[in-house]
Amino acid sequence: MVEKWRFINSGKCSPSYNMALDEALLNWHSEGMIPPTVRFYGWNPATLSIGYFQKVEKEIDIEQVNEYGLGFVRRPTGGRGVLHDQELTYSVIVSENHEKMPASVTEAYRVISEGILEGFRQVGLDAYFAIPRSDEEKNALKNPRSAVCFDAPSWYELVVEGRKVAGSAQTRQKGVILQHGSIILDMDEERLFNLFRYSNNRVKERMRRNFKTKAVSINSLRESPLSLNEAVDAFRLGFEKGLNIQLEEYQLSDEEEKQILILAQKYESDDWNYRK
Repeated sequence: MVEKWRFINSGKCSPSYNMALDEALLNWHSEGMIPPTVRFYGWNPATLSIGYFQKVEKEIDIEQVNEYGLGFVRRPTGGRGVLHDQELTYSVIVSENHEKMPASVTEAYRVISEGILEGFRQVGLDAYFAIPRSDEEKNALKNPRSAVCFDAPSWYELVVEGRKVAGSAQTRQKGVILQHGSIILDMDEERLFNLFRYSNNRVKERMRRNFKTKAVSINSLRESPLSLNEAVDAFRLGFEKGLNIQLEEYQLSDEEEKQILILAQKYESDDWNYRK
């Protein structure tokens, strides 16, 4: 029998709410209160999220973030800076000891990302997993030169025609895997590159030139643009096929919403977002 997982489509939410809900789902699943869950969401306003270990002062131009009127939040997951704008964001919450989940982080990443791979197939794109082969590629993963997430694919991230089309990050807490990531529909490259600090303009321009060869949005690859609603339908089906599950729609209760709003205070605080 096909296993039933929960499906939540949150729509566009504030940055603090988005991170709080992902954390709440992890907590609830660890306590056995909810089944494994796939969640889709967007961002209002468009937001720069940074990885758990990134240093704001060193890497991020906060004045530009504010000038563009963007939200700003630190994720509970690792990885680098992501501008969440014209995209479908997903999260997957599942126990580490679930029968579908390999013990190794990279292999679990591959299994979860099968859902995204199938989603790309649903929208007519021939995506495949990036597997770093050379020592140079492996070293680049350990020592990223750029604070921009889409600057290079990591193990098992999704690539079309050699360029990254989705970026994901993972954390494991309380025996639960939380993996979330961005499926980019359209990309404002100039704005993205203005949000980070560089040693000088020459470095910035070189990285931006290189970026064009490393990352691409879905709608740059399709003849007809994909709408957000079409993306939701395609990637929902992709997760069902890729993970061999059935997704059942769920609406959060008032009590759950209250808990999320309390948790969201953490993600609104300077102590969390700007910590050294």
